[in-house]
Amino acid sequence: MSSRILTKSLAIATAFLALAACSRAGGGDTAAPAQDKGAASEIRLGYFPNVTHAAALIGVDKGLFTKELGNTKLTTQTFNAGPEAVNALLGESLDATFIGSGPAINAYAKSKGEAVRLISGATSGGAQLVVKPEINSVADLKGKVITTPQLGNTQDVALKKWLADEKLAVGTGADQVNVTNTENSQSLDLFKKGDVHGAWAPEPWSSRLVIDAGAKVLLDEKTLWEGGKFPTTVLLVRAKFLQEHPQTVEALLRGHLAATDFAQNNKVEAKQIVNKALKDLTGKALGEPVLNRAFDNIELTVDPQAKSFPQLAEDAVTAGVAKEAADVAGLADFTLLNKVLSAAGKPTVDTAGLDKK
Repeated sequence: MSSRILTKSLAIATAFLALAACSRAGGGDTAAPAQDKGAASEIRLGYFPNVTHAAALIGVDKGLFTKELGNTKLTTQTFNAGPEAVNALLGESLDATFIGSGPAINAYAKSKGEAVRLISGATSGGAQLVVKPEINSVADLKGKVITTPQLGNTQDVALKKWLADEKLAVGTGADQVNVTNTENSQSLDLFKKGDVHGAWAPEPWSSRLVIDAGAKVLLDEKTLWEGGKFPTTVLLVRAKFLQEHPQTVEALLRGHLAATDFAQNNKVEAKQIVNKALKDLTGKALGEPVLNRAFDNIELTVDPQAKSFPQLAEDAVTAGVAKEAADVAGLADFTLLNKVLSAAGKPTVDTAGLDKK
């Protein structure tokens, strides 16, 4: 596996340079579109050590990406949360990444719709607000410390939006909810020590908090969405890489579909593969009850639930994470995904107008 990004500040600085290059001093000229250069010599793929990234974990472990990529070298990199991966994408040190829907929207907005494209879904569901047993209602959250993985990530936006809907302010006052941002593994330790009172966490961390630390579910995010479906994890690619190497992106999508199909058809082995990968990446495997609960709470699917993205953009404003709703028109390009699905004899996914600017 390749080394992590040297420093977050370097990535951010590089990202700003990349964004600056997207425009001209006069504001009227735009760079010529990139041309198809054939298969890439390498593709740098990011993902997280979470059950919600099961397709990525399986695809890497089973060699399903490598098989489809042929002579293209696969280099992988792991992240704790979406904003880190966004910095890597915008800094062009990453070509594609499995990522949460919130940071995917943020990357698109930060680059003024130029730098990234949503090309597939990966996981629906798998996020819960879990709390100390004595917390029984929304009102009980006043004065409590609740964690999310990172400022502006998918769970951070979801929590703050929900609190706003419930008329609860974020802050350190007695009548406010103190929202902090902590890596998932650290949140578990802090919860056990009593330093935090809950977390809006993705799988397997919500299950670990429940089974390993005695938390209880105050809210399952599924209950907030029509049909219980919402995009927890999607697949994002640099727009320039997509333009220059469409056949490599198509191969990546074939590997992604193969990993998703494998997980759906071989559930026992899929769980074992994911658990081994988590142990390799985090140093600790999940207990069987945690693993089973986590998998029960997610749906692996290449459908990115495109119709939900305008609402997700609005949610970031309600959450106070964004000043205005990002214009998500043009974010999606499902051309290659639907080509792969059609070739496999599977139904195509609906763009819900997300591919039109």
